[in-house]
Amino acid sequence: MTTAPPLPNVDTELALPAGAEPVARSNWQLFRRRFFRHKLALISIVVLLFLIVVCFGAKWIAPYPKNQTNLLITPGGPSAKHWFGTNGVGQDMLTQVLYGGQISLKIGLAVAFFSTIVGVFVGALAGFYRGWLDQGLSRLVDLFLIVPELAIVGIAIQRLGATDTSFIIVLAALGWMYIARVVRGQVLSIREKEFVEAARASGASTPRIIVRHILPNCIGPIMVNATLAIAAAVIFEATLTYLGLGLQPPATSWGILLNQAESAVTSTSQFYLVFFPGLFLVVTVLCVNFLGDGLRDAFDPQSEH
Repeated sequence: MTTAPPLPNVDTELALPAGAEPVARSNWQLFRRRFFRHKLALISIVVLLFLIVVCFGAKWIAPYPKNQTNLLITPGGPSAKHWFGTNGVGQDMLTQVLYGGQISLKIGLAVAFFSTIVGVFVGALAGFYRGWLDQGLSRLVDLFLIVPELAIVGIAIQRLGATDTSFIIVLAALGWMYIARVVRGQVLSIREKEFVEAARASGASTPRIIVRHILPNCIGPIMVNATLAIAAAVIFEATLTYLGLGLQPPATSWGILLNQAESAVTSTSQFYLVFFPGLFLVVTVLCVNFLGDGLRDAFDPQSEH
């Protein structure tokens, strides 16, 4: 009669090597690990950085000076000399697209930054203090949400002047309420947590509690909404300019290039005049959205991506 082999001693054979301890990962390490699993977000960052470099470095990268015209050049499609072709006044479209990206990206990034700052400030105050302050700020947000944005922006731009600075001011003034509602909901939930009560009991001031304890736990929704604000601002500027309510030449943006190409495309086969500015616009918006998806998954501890 054979005897069964002895079971391994869990305390000795399966124990960790001497001196070895489990490695505790910080929140930043966990975030980075989840984010790097999102391949589309990584590709989007690379593409966005590339667009920012080539557009804001157009002075050194573009093959021709900005708005340089040559009436001796007939409109033509992409070629070895003009990669994106030329328009009706002999302008190199690659140069125009790169310089146009400066204004479009500048508006998108600036609007996202300022609207996020204002929205986080308003949402944090409303969610933390509640009461009459919450009611007043919430009604103000509701008032901004019901106004027809396209009409308001069009009228404001006509009053302030069709400049990139005017676009940034108006779009930021109308875009902060979305993130304010998100932050308010997050703060209302987090302010009741035990660590906030502990901070309050230890004598921490209200600004310190909000800045050091509450807002860091809202960073996920804040970052996601900030990326979406970039895409929304870029599309809004292009839409208004395409409709003739936004920037005007000699300024150059992707919306202006699309507006200028409308008549040419409807009467000729110069589709490339719309294709390349539209392609840069679509790629920018898609990359920003994919980046937002990656940040959302990375900040979510239960994400499987």
